[in-house]
Amino acid sequence: MKNKVVSVLVGMQLSFGCLYATAQQVLETGAAKPMPPEWIDKDTGHKVVRLSRNEGSNASFYFHNNPFLKQSGNEGDKMVYYSTDARGNKQLYTVNLKTLKTEQLTDNASEKKGEIIARKLREAFYQSRDSVFATNTDTRKTRLVYVFPEDVKGSISTLNADETLLAGSFAGPEKDAIYAQYPEKSDYFNRIFDANIPHTLFTIHLETGKMQEIHQENTWLGHIQFSPTNPDLLMFCHEGPWHKVDRIWTYDMQSGAVKKMHTRTVEGEIAGHEFFSPDGKTIWFDQQVPRGKTFYLTGADVETGKEKQYQLERNEWSIHFNVSPDQQLFAGDGGDPGQVAKATDGMWIYLFRPLGNQLKSERLVNMKHHYYKLEPNVHFSPDGKWVIFRANFEGESQVYAVEIEKSKKQQRAKQK
Repeated sequence: MKNKVVSVLVGMQLSFGCLYATAQQVLETGAAKPMPPEWIDKDTGHKVVRLSRNEGSNASFYFHNNPFLKQSGNEGDKMVYYSTDARGNKQLYTVNLKTLKTEQLTDNASEKKGEIIARKLREAFYQSRDSVFATNTDTRKTRLVYVFPEDVKGSISTLNADETLLAGSFAGPEKDAIYAQYPEKSDYFNRIFDANIPHTLFTIHLETGKMQEIHQENTWLGHIQFSPTNPDLLMFCHEGPWHKVDRIWTYDMQSGAVKKMHTRTVEGEIAGHEFFSPDGKTIWFDQQVPRGKTFYLTGADVETGKEKQYQLERNEWSIHFNVSPDQQLFAGDGGDPGQVAKATDGMWIYLFRPLGNQLKSERLVNMKHHYYKLEPNVHFSPDGKWVIFRANFEGESQVYAVEIEKSKKQQRAKQK
């Protein structure tokens, strides 16, 4: 395998955690194409760094898929991301968050999907057509994990906490027929929901290589996530128009018990884009009571179901939220006026601090030059000091990090 190593700007000291040897520029984010490798957002005072230094279109993982691997010594944590070259070939890369050195993990031209990182095994799992592979992020050796039977069009989604089981879903052939005829989400979304197509959740045992069907419903199942701490707890959603579904459910691998985590209480209420807290004790989700009126980030206790609501302003609503490793902060990726909140000034990367029953927001990046058809999908860095996101304000998708602490230059200017 020919592995590409992309060096980091010869002659300049660069680290994810330190400054350039040269002065940083204060710029409007996205006003220049291209932007420099790092800059200070003139509207927020926060430093922004481009993490994806290789050529092509680059994208970080979906917001609830962990992309990080902890360092074994002092070499720096790694983040896995996707890169698409000029020929349209999608490959997996890593970026060292200390040195910003990027390395190519895969080099075959086959289609790839799946964003699953095994922290203990130090492997990236992905799927090419009917085959599941795992590539070691240190040695870059690839192994075949599983091949789906010809009559099962399954897709992997998640890995459990002890890294013994993959899980995913497959649907009846009617779903693919709808996708083929109606490729746009606005056209297929309601049709798939209304069709009541059988969906099945399954697991793949990594040691035995056996697939097991564990749960089936005649409705659209998706957003499948294992708990980050409990290897026997799987979360899934009833997909479809959010105001028509009680979306968030869990499945106990030992008992087979299915549990609803939130019941809508008023006409038009919605809840979704659910994700686990790092300790696995809470499922957080976007809640609107009713849709587009009053906005909350709500957490449901996995054991008791007791809920905690934090209210947000309309402009602070975000397509996706996330929580910091120490669970003290939240982040959001904002949204344009065409999103459900109809926010007139919501195109920002946000940091949120809980204050009573509210979230106090701080704007980190001005996203007015970003086209929100590409969802930014925020992540906190493993050290909790940065918010990582993807954006296309330079023209094509790239991966960026914004520092939570304001730049020293902006701090000095404020003190004068």
